[in-house]
Amino acid sequence: MVKKIFLFGLIFLGIIILPSNLLAEEKEEILPVSIFWSIPFVALLLSISFIPLINKKWWDKNYPIVSIILGLIVAFYYLNFNPKRFMHSILEYFSFISLIGSLFVVSGGILIKSTRRGTPFVNAVILAIGAVISNIFGTTGASMLLIRPYIRLNRYRFKPYHLVFFIFIVSNIGGCLTPIGDPPLFLGYLKGIPFFWFIKNLIPFWLIEVAIVIGIFFVIDFFNYKKIKEEAHPKVSPHFEVKGLKNLVFIFLILFAVFVKTPYREIIMILSAVASYIFTEKEIHRENEFNFHPITEVAILFLGIFSTMTPALDWLELNAKILGITSPLIFFWATGVFSAFLDNAPTFLTFLSTAIGVTGLNVHQLLIQKPLFIKAISTGAVFFGANTYIGNGPNFMVKSIAEHSHLKAPHFLEYIYKYSLPLLIPSFIVISIIFF
Repeated sequence: MVKKIFLFGLIFLGIIILPSNLLAEEKEEILPVSIFWSIPFVALLLSISFIPLINKKWWDKNYPIVSIILGLIVAFYYLNFNPKRFMHSILEYFSFISLIGSLFVVSGGILIKSTRRGTPFVNAVILAIGAVISNIFGTTGASMLLIRPYIRLNRYRFKPYHLVFFIFIVSNIGGCLTPIGDPPLFLGYLKGIPFFWFIKNLIPFWLIEVAIVIGIFFVIDFFNYKKIKEEAHPKVSPHFEVKGLKNLVFIFLILFAVFVKTPYREIIMILSAVASYIFTEKEIHRENEFNFHPITEVAILFLGIFSTMTPALDWLELNAKILGITSPLIFFWATGVFSAFLDNAPTFLTFLSTAIGVTGLNVHQLLIQKPLFIKAISTGAVFFGANTYIGNGPNFMVKSIAEHSHLKAPHFLEYIYKYSLPLLIPSFIVISIIFF
């Protein structure tokens, strides 16, 4: 109950502060900041990584306290020395949580049911479809739309890798073809990159990366499927059913709102979510096992993350040039590594600014004279967001939905060492060799 009150209070606060449009048109000033102010961010990452392994019950009960206290430490510093910058971080956070929260609520009102079972081929097709529609509904919208039916199809033999590959493809890699697909690309669009530039220039990256990752998944899933005894495979008549299609109207309203100026953008998103929740039949929510816990957890944790990562981003923007980031290959990996642990949207802007500083060209000149720099930054931000649960907003929500469906999800460190490092990093090396 306390967490729900916190979330709705946050929404109410946002409705109050956003209409003032404070600082919306003015770029905040980045002032020199000591790298030591990044310690709260590191502490939060370590808490997310290790405390659940030591005492999961304690973490589930107390993570709001940890997140908020660490966030307040940084907030106190910025409100005293650079309040305008911190206000921008809070507004960015509110825009972020408004988008993923509204998509979470609306997609929870769409029920997709099928009597089919998740064979390797069926699962690969679902991931491929998710990779496509991520560019239409965004990675958050596609993830929330498909994760529940994907779980139902595979419940009879669900393994942690099913969840991980869903996050890889649908929640991250798939959405690199349009500004709607992933927040970094939308920020690029606002900075002057044409809407269709991404699909014209990034489709080779997308095709190769999606093909590699789905190919790896198919091999793993095929051998897992073969281990199940024949009698364990349910024999059912094919049946497909979709309920709650009226919520597609609210999804398109939210996507339309993405291109609307603040504060109306967030207001449209929130009102769409509220209307969807009110008009969706309770039976659909019940069959979808819908509740507010996943978005509440993400809202609280990312409030701490957005606050504590501000010094790290500021330090990076002021010092990236002296770190020797000068070639597309280095931009790809540098943008990627930081995107895995910082929010990939501001990381994208940080390295775009660095590319402008290094080359002496503006965005339009970069597109013509050195487009490989923007390709590297864009793919690095989107692809590497799949490397950790905090790399992109939908990742944590997908994990939380699976856990509340009583399915095992890899813990934070296991996700990295068992899946993203051995499976994703080699594919990124292939991308590097081919394109950079």
